[in-house]
Amino acid sequence: MIRNKKSFDSKVTFKTNNVASRIFERQIRTPAPGTSVHCARRFYENLVPRFTIYDVECPDHSFFKFTDDGQYFVSFSKNRQDLIVYRPKWLSYSCNVEDCDDTHELPPQAKRFESFFTQLYVQSLASCNELICKDFFLYMESNQFGIFATSTAQIQDARAADGAILGVPSFEKITIHLLRLEDGVKLDEKVFHNDCVNFTHNMGAFLYDDLLAVVSLRYQTIHILQIRDSGNLVDVRAIGAYCREDDELFINSSSQLSGNRGDLVDNGINHDQPNSNNSFLSGIKQRLLSFLFREIWSEETDQTQRIQCLKKKFYFHFQDYVDLVILKVQFLDRHHLLIKFGSVDIGGSRNTDQLPAFFAVYNMETTEIVAFYLNAAEKLYLLFERFCDHFHATSISSMYMNFISSHSNNIHALEQLKCMKNKATSASQFVKKMLSSLPLNCQSMSPSPYFDQSLFRFDEKLISATDRPRQSTDHPIRPRIRQRRWSEQKVFTFPVPSFFSIGSLLHPAVFVPASVVDEYSLPEIIFCKYLL
Repeated sequence: MIRNKKSFDSKVTFKTNNVASRIFERQIRTPAPGTSVHCARRFYENLVPRFTIYDVECPDHSFFKFTDDGQYFVSFSKNRQDLIVYRPKWLSYSCNVEDCDDTHELPPQAKRFESFFTQLYVQSLASCNELICKDFFLYMESNQFGIFATSTAQIQDARAADGAILGVPSFEKITIHLLRLEDGVKLDEKVFHNDCVNFTHNMGAFLYDDLLAVVSLRYQTIHILQIRDSGNLVDVRAIGAYCREDDELFINSSSQLSGNRGDLVDNGINHDQPNSNNSFLSGIKQRLLSFLFREIWSEETDQTQRIQCLKKKFYFHFQDYVDLVILKVQFLDRHHLLIKFGSVDIGGSRNTDQLPAFFAVYNMETTEIVAFYLNAAEKLYLLFERFCDHFHATSISSMYMNFISSHSNNIHALEQLKCMKNKATSASQFVKKMLSSLPLNCQSMSPSPYFDQSLFRFDEKLISATDRPRQSTDHPIRPRIRQRRWSEQKVFTFPVPSFFSIGSLLHPAVFVPASVVDEYSLPEIIFCKYLL
């Protein structure tokens, strides 16, 4: 009976590309549990760009991205002083011609930016001596809060300060702003003085639900902030010199009892920053060294072998471990952080594949290091390959971000990854290259259905879901519908010279993609893809 049932299902179950048939099938068939969103996204195969509007008259702004829910379109003024927020108007014009192509005439209003977006407000963020960090923006979807950053000019030859590490530039003032995107009201801000936070592509901060982690490179501190529903930024803990909330109090009280307070903590020093004259290592560094010692100690049972193993693996590399600095961090869940350790040179280098780096999993509640990996560890790579979605650490309540294609949830992405692995000349170098992206940048992936690899196939060297500008090519980029192997529907077309920089701004839900083409000496132009 079961065999016959399967045979019957295989005959009546078919996929059609006709939109009317798909709508009818949706009415008579119930999708399997947990697949309703995936079934609905198949309709995007019938909604592909067929018409392009060039040279749209648009404001002279730096257009950044859509929010993850598609409600807002964020941009900055050219002088990087003001925030300009728009709301998409969705589809404004239609074409009822059977073959609608580039020769079809649209009204003159179709070439105006205001026909597709409505300006909500202009909010001044930066002061006279500050600039907006144009590559940084985090969105809290549950409350529709936006997180922005401003900073003063970079000081390359910053003077040595207590607790600051050498080789890291300084900014006189860095401000993190919390705004309500609905009306642009400033809710709260967090200021860092004489510090350094790398906000390029959201590298220096990570948002998970209502928790925000900010990495201070200069003072080697991970600041954990909580965003309240009232719109307040509350300091939860600072991980670096101290790991527990009462560590500083305990050290100060102990030094008073011993009469050596001056040797441990100098009077007048800001205790949020570690003292470079302190002979003690930082709290996070002590946790790391103790974890390594216990791991190496447990490898051998014989006492003589233990001593030899400790000499070879721990004491010989002791100074190398001490010199490690925190470069990047991300949440794995509300209690665990993935921390990347390396040298100061890695922080300013673009190609970090060949440089040694380490990854540590830190439990904020117990203040313990629970795992430690080299950047060529096969074990960590296998975890990343099988559980890539867990590294993205998106909120469960997010409507669109949980449907991003990855090699742990999409068979086509996994096949592409295996193909890259087979072509690699060195397995260890491939592992280093893949793990160099860890910790992942927060909200760096576009949830657009046109990047769903179960629906479309495309060359990720030319365009991908990663929100970064890419060099255009002289030939158009043509992703194909995966279920229609004979079809070559042009979903994205960038027929511009290669000296332009292209950033794809795709809406996460509706079929209104836009493209920003930016040449350094020319104003920006938006290409709006008109869909049928």
